[in-house]
Amino acid sequence: TTHVQKVTVEDTTPPVFDNKPTDITVECDAVPQPPVVTAHDNCDLDVDVTYNEVKTDGSCPDYYTLTRTWIAIDNCGNAATHVQKVTVEDTTPPVFDNKPADITVECDAIPVAEVVTAHDNCDLNVDVTYNEVKTDGTCPDYYTLTRTWIAIDNCGNATTHVQKVTVEDTTPPVFDNKPADITVECDAVPAAEVVTAHDNC
Repeated sequence: TTHVQKVTVEDTTPPVFDNKPTDITVECDAVPQPPVVTAHDNCDLDVDVTYNEVKTDGSCPDYYTLTRTWIAIDNCGNAATHVQKVTVEDTTPPVFDNKPADITVECDAIPVAEVVTAHDNCDLNVDVTYNEVKTDGTCPDYYTLTRTWIAIDNCGNATTHVQKVTVEDTTPPVFDNKPADITVECDAVPAAEVVTAHDNC
């Protein structure tokens, strides 16, 4: 008597990932490298894991999305897929390299506006705009200069620095000629000299 049993062996089970990176949101200067993702299979000792990354632009150069995809395939073509979404953003404004302090100066010693620069966590070049507003005081040589610098990165994050320059005049004029005391005869009184003066402002 003969009995035959046919054992059909198949593999319909896809691999299982050992580690699955979760979705994250990060600053544009802190984008992590893709992790090494591994997988195991019910039948195969070694499972190939392939990796692919696609960048999708956002509303500005430093806002974008990285779609990271890992695919694990066993020897029979069963596949498992894992997708991680990395949302990259820029919420950090630039930082000034130099910030002129408020000053009070004489009206003839007003310094020119400093060249102010700034750096950013993501952008190599940061635009710095400058504006100056004059506010009159109690007399022509008393006034205030409000100097404003604005640094803006590629995503519109802005930093502002204001310097107040108080201009004053505390220096009196100086005579160009000063007639000396004299003693004269009553018939030789000179006419008053024309006396002039100059001022620092």
